[in-house]
Amino acid sequence: MRRDDPGDTESTDGTDDTDGTDGTDGTEGVVVLDLYGVTDKAAFMDRCAAALALPDWFGRNWDALADCLTDLPEPVALVVTGWQAYARTHPREWQVAQDVFATAVEERPTRITVLLSLGEVFGGSDERPSARLG
Repeated sequence: MRRDDPGDTESTDGTDDTDGTDGTDGTEGVVVLDLYGVTDKAAFMDRCAAALALPDWFGRNWDALADCLTDLPEPVALVVTGWQAYARTHPREWQVAQDVFATAVEERPTRITVLLSLGEVFGGSDERPSARLG
């Protein structure tokens, strides 16, 4: 089959694209940063490192996070969930996090978008979201 044939499920690298990982399900580049249960900056940084698959050299501090967010290899829509408790218990840290996110978006608007989920859960389900979509 030709690659532009709608019935073609084989990707250009020879793998099967029927699992939805080719981005046709709308999740390509969407990363969920679930902060549910995060109680301090160290846990916040650990969640960022895991969700965004940050490099080993990530120093788990605000400057390192800013550097990593502006140097992401692919465009990302970062959906932050479960952030409300962290924001209430650590308002100064949460403000710094928001500033880091905002600066990354300003510096690389085509590489990162940050969305704050206003509900306690994401995606219309009562289950906690997975760390990564896709």
